[in-house]
Amino acid sequence: MKAMILAAGRGERMRPLTDTTPKPLLKVGGKELIVWHIEKLAKNGFKEIVINIAHLGQQIPEALGNGECWGVKLYYSDEQTSGALETAGGIKKALSFLGDKPFLVVNGDVFCDYEFDPAFDLQNKLAHLVLVPNPPHNEKGDFGLENSLVVNHSSELWTFSGIAYYNPMIFNTVKLEKSPLAPLLRQLIDQKAVSGEIFKGLFKDIGTPQRLEEINEILTTTS
Repeated sequence: MKAMILAAGRGERMRPLTDTTPKPLLKVGGKELIVWHIEKLAKNGFKEIVINIAHLGQQIPEALGNGECWGVKLYYSDEQTSGALETAGGIKKALSFLGDKPFLVVNGDVFCDYEFDPAFDLQNKLAHLVLVPNPPHNEKGDFGLENSLVVNHSSELWTFSGIAYYNPMIFNTVKLEKSPLAPLLRQLIDQKAVSGEIFKGLFKDIGTPQRLEEINEILTTTS
């Protein structure tokens, strides 16, 4: 199974840090955020990783190279000319690297100890979402989970982590333009085509300078 790290966002809420550095290259515990993902993906058995780039994008391949030092092959899906295509559009553009088999996607601006699984089996579903407890900045949550199926409406909602396994066919109808992922997911959920799980381990959305400080404090305390 291949993996994709979403790394093309502008990181507006992280300014001024992201005025000169792409958010995935900001350091957590003395190491670039995206490197934590690459190391874990490599450790768990992933061999090929696609990274989409846009804002200050060239800094990312300059920093990471071809992946040889981690024993993986890195591919770069370049959105610098078109501008960031949002999540669905970015995945659509990257399909030429990802191929026609299910793949893993993880947001480049999260920090977690979720164990990425290269042998994950979607079975008869089209997507599998990893949900987490609602953080303070998303108290209402996004999706529910009932009998291992993700639902749009429930008495208890969880936050979508940005970690998911997808069948590439769900992006067949997505146009190669700025396209958000949420509407597509909600359609698939209504069709009962999306499974899910709740992950309660370490997970932080590194979306603001304050959250970056928080995760660095956590790592300092636990190291």
